[in-house]
Amino acid sequence: MTTPARRVRPGRKPARPPSLSRHVEAFLEMLAAERGAAQLTLAAYRADLVDAARFLGSTALEAAATEDLRRYLGKLARSRLQPRTAARRLSALRQFYKFLVTDARRKDDPTAALDSPRLGRPLPKLVSEAEAAALIDAANAKAGAEGARLVCLLELLYAAGLRVSELVSLPLAATRGDRRFLVLRGKGGKERLVPLGARARAALASYLDRRGAFLGEGEGSRFLFPSRSAAGHLTRRRCGQLLKELALAARIDPARLSPHVLRHAFATHLLERGADLRSVQEMLGHADIATTQIYTHVAGERLQRLVREHHPLARKRRG
Repeated sequence: MTTPARRVRPGRKPARPPSLSRHVEAFLEMLAAERGAAQLTLAAYRADLVDAARFLGSTALEAAATEDLRRYLGKLARSRLQPRTAARRLSALRQFYKFLVTDARRKDDPTAALDSPRLGRPLPKLVSEAEAAALIDAANAKAGAEGARLVCLLELLYAAGLRVSELVSLPLAATRGDRRFLVLRGKGGKERLVPLGARARAALASYLDRRGAFLGEGEGSRFLFPSRSAAGHLTRRRCGQLLKELALAARIDPARLSPHVLRHAFATHLLERGADLRSVQEMLGHADIATTQIYTHVAGERLQRLVREHHPLARKRRG
């Protein structure tokens, strides 16, 4: 089946990209010859420079002033282009004008006074509270020592917000004494106190009763989660595999689940339920509260989406 040709209104010619000047062509040739740029890379640079040239219209790209380029970046911002795409286009322009200055084709660099678009931090992946509950139910459905270990791993990741590296290398000694808390040694060797809820304590006690199943006869281990791995404890990779298997049992896409996702969910769900940012920072072991603040953005995004999707005044009227 052939695709019908696009119809053009009478008297109007189809839009054609502006022809690039010899300066742009020389720049692309330099990228290919001196830097060994691949064809896809060259095509990306060409497309970015064509976009800028189209905006400038009668002003040649190589003759553009700083204010011309500032207006171009403003147009990108108003069109809600992804910040990373806008930053890539500015990068192409910076390299183009740097080439012109280096090659003595231009005396000044008009991009020198331009600020790069703020990229922000990518929001972490999440599972909902309902999905977290489904994971816990699926883990509880597994019998024996494997099931007890899985429930314990899940509780310590989601109910205590441990990093997976902290979790798998937990010493057995960390469970002694007052089990309402775990004393962890995190990044930089810093210690922190992590509170454990009643369910997490119950899961830990149940697992400790069956922990011997993961040790050979007469063997001992200083780790809470012993293993025959070279490290002597459960590996991060194996922990991730166990969670993906659990996701399938809970009918959740395994690609959406990892130990780090559960740590993100721990923080976000706490904030959504009214926990203060400083307390969450301490429980996560973040040195800088700015790192913790990403979860306030996640919570805000989810609440906005909730209103958009479910509030009657936010729904579009049907004609």
